[in-house]
Amino acid sequence: MITIVRKNLASLCSTHKSSVSSPLSLSHFFSTRSESRNVIRPKIYDLLLHKHKFSAEVASKVALELDLQKIPENADSILSFLKESGCSSTQLERIVKCKPQILFHNVEDIKLKIKIFLDLGLSPADVAKMISSNQMILHYSTKGKIIPSLSVLKGLLGSDDCVARLLRRSMWPLCANLENTLVPNVEFLKSIGVRMERILFFLYTCPRSFLIKPDVMRKSAEKAKEMGFNESSKMFVQALRVIAPMSKGTWEVKLQSFQDMGFSESDTLTMFKDFPAVFHISREKIVKAKGLLLATGKFNMSSIIDFPGSLGYSIEQRLVPRLRILRILESKNLIKWPTLATMCTLSDDKFFERFVRPHSTEVDEEFVPKRCVKDKN
Repeated sequence: MITIVRKNLASLCSTHKSSVSSPLSLSHFFSTRSESRNVIRPKIYDLLLHKHKFSAEVASKVALELDLQKIPENADSILSFLKESGCSSTQLERIVKCKPQILFHNVEDIKLKIKIFLDLGLSPADVAKMISSNQMILHYSTKGKIIPSLSVLKGLLGSDDCVARLLRRSMWPLCANLENTLVPNVEFLKSIGVRMERILFFLYTCPRSFLIKPDVMRKSAEKAKEMGFNESSKMFVQALRVIAPMSKGTWEVKLQSFQDMGFSESDTLTMFKDFPAVFHISREKIVKAKGLLLATGKFNMSSIIDFPGSLGYSIEQRLVPRLRILRILESKNLIKWPTLATMCTLSDDKFFERFVRPHSTEVDEEFVPKRCVKDKN
C-alpha cells in the first residue's frame, strides 16, 4: 500500500515538474484571498474611470475593495443620478471612495432621500455638500431613521425652513438618536430656566453640543452654575458648549496651560466667565496675540483679562493691520489710543470712518487692508 502511494506521488511530481519549478505557477495550487483582492476588476474600474471621470487612484481603490467580477446592477444609475442631482466629480468621488457600498443601493430609495431634503428647502448644492461630507446619510433607512429624525427636528424647531437651516450647519442631528439626546437635553435646559430662543441659538451654532448623554448635560450645567454662570445669562449655554466635551483631566490641563502662559488660575476663570470660547483658542494663537498686544506698550495683562475676546480675533486680518495704523497715527499725535475692546470690536467700516478717513493723507494705502478702503473714495 505504501509503495503504491509513493508511486502515485512520484507520478504527480513528475507530471507537474515544470510547473512546480516556476514561481508563477504556484498560484495555480496555492491561492489566497488576499491575492484575489489585489486583482482590479476591469468593468467597475472602467465605469468609474472613463464614464464617470474618477481619478485612476480612486477608481482602482474602489474596484479593489468591492472585489466584484461584475458591475453592481444599479451602479451606473446611482452615479448618474447623483451627478444629475448636483454632485460635482470631486463630491461623487468622495462619496464612493468612503462608502463604495453605495453602488449596491436601490436607486429609487436614494432618489426618495434626495427629494425629502429638497422638499425641506435645501438647494441641490446644499444636498450635494451634505451627502458628500457625511456619506452615512445615504445608508440610513428612509422610513426608519431619516423621516422620524426630521419629524423630531420639525417639532422642535417649528418649520421646514428652520430644519433646513440647521442641516446646512450640520448633518449630525440626523446621525444621532434624537430621542435619547437632543430631546431630553432641550427639555432639561428649559426646566432650569434657559430661554428657548437661547437654546435654539445654541442649537444652530453648535448642534453637536446637544447630541450628548443627558447626564453629561446635567453635570455640565451644575459645573457652570458652580462657576457663577446664571441660567438666564446668554453666557450659560456658551459655557456648556465648552464644559460638556471636557473631562476633568482636560480641564486641568487647560488651566495649567493658561498658567504657563502667564495667567493665574483666578485670571483664567475670570476670562472664562467673560468669554468661555477662550478655552477653544489654541495655545499658539494666544501666545502670539498676547505678545503682539503687550508689545504695543498700550495694553497690559489686565487689559487682556478684562477683554479676553481680543485673543480670538484674527491676528493677520485684524490685530496686525489695526495696530500698525494706530501706531502711525499716534506717532503724528493725531489720535488718542483706543481701548482694547474698541480696537477689536469695531467693524471694518467703523474703524475706517473713525481712524482712517479723517487722516487718510497720513496713512499710506499699503498699510490699510483692501477690504477697509473699497468703495470708500
